[in-house]
Amino acid sequence: MEFRYLGNSGLKVSEITYGNWLTHGSQVENEIARESVQAALEAGITTFDTADGYANTAAEKVLGKALKNERRASLEIFTKVYFPTGPKGPNDTGLSRKHIMESIDGSLRRLRTDYVDLYQAHRYDYETPLEETMTAFADIVRAGKALYIGVSEWTAAQLREAHALSTKLGFQLISNQPQYSMLWRVIEAEVVPASVELGISQIVWSPVAQGVLTGKYKPGAALPEGSRATDTKGGEDMIKSWLSDETLTRVQKLQPIADDLGLTMAQLAVAWVLQNPNVASAIIGASKPEQIASNVVAAGVKLEPEVLTRIDEALGDVVERSADKTTSPSHRLA
Repeated sequence: MEFRYLGNSGLKVSEITYGNWLTHGSQVENEIARESVQAALEAGITTFDTADGYANTAAEKVLGKALKNERRASLEIFTKVYFPTGPKGPNDTGLSRKHIMESIDGSLRRLRTDYVDLYQAHRYDYETPLEETMTAFADIVRAGKALYIGVSEWTAAQLREAHALSTKLGFQLISNQPQYSMLWRVIEAEVVPASVELGISQIVWSPVAQGVLTGKYKPGAALPEGSRATDTKGGEDMIKSWLSDETLTRVQKLQPIADDLGLTMAQLAVAWVLQNPNVASAIIGASKPEQIASNVVAAGVKLEPEVLTRIDEALGDVVERSADKTTSPSHRLA
């Protein structure tokens, strides 16, 4: 496993992060989830990402139980706050001081830890003053409940304003967690340049585009039984925008490139996002333990410029680069 610094900080994270969105507490049984976490640890992964909104807090509980016997100082545990939890009352969502302060205590209890290494604003809250949110985060850092603060799916302008406030309040804003893959390159236009300037890293989700970049979805063919595209609990909604025959045909052209490198298509996809120096880590999930050992092969893989050119030529105009894409899933729970 390779490690990278997270933002302008001394915190190192594994290039591959194990994430449990859409799996723990929902798609897979708890024992399989435990086995997947163990497989991640055996593969050298030290960084684990979750959120209180995943499976309405159940995902945090499963992860906490799976990690309970591990040396805490050897792990980097991340969680998030914003989306509704509990009975979903008027203050059970967002980034108000009330919701943040109550949510961090709940997350620590479920994760069975005294602190998280990174506490993230899961989305931007347009209804709460940013200074209220950032002041609450500052107090959480001072209380030792979180070591660093990050955000998820924030725009370049939002990152700039939040970074200025965090500096004023005396804590470090070091990360953003956006969607990023060969097919979804929206962050490259504005978010990455702003982040480089501010000392903020990306921890990217969906590097294999919800499984589309594994090549298992074929143009004109039935959807594989048991795949994310057939998951009525949320998976099918997230993946459907990638399932056009045009996109799937283009994706199949990546297979010869992967073969030439001795990689699977999934490994190629994860390695591709890690070529971006502003990416500190790529989040992978797993519905079975063996997927972990396969995907971690991407850590440390160097793709030469000619390979990157071949990938661009293979995918052509199915790549989304527009920063104002109106169908972005960024408002959803991810």
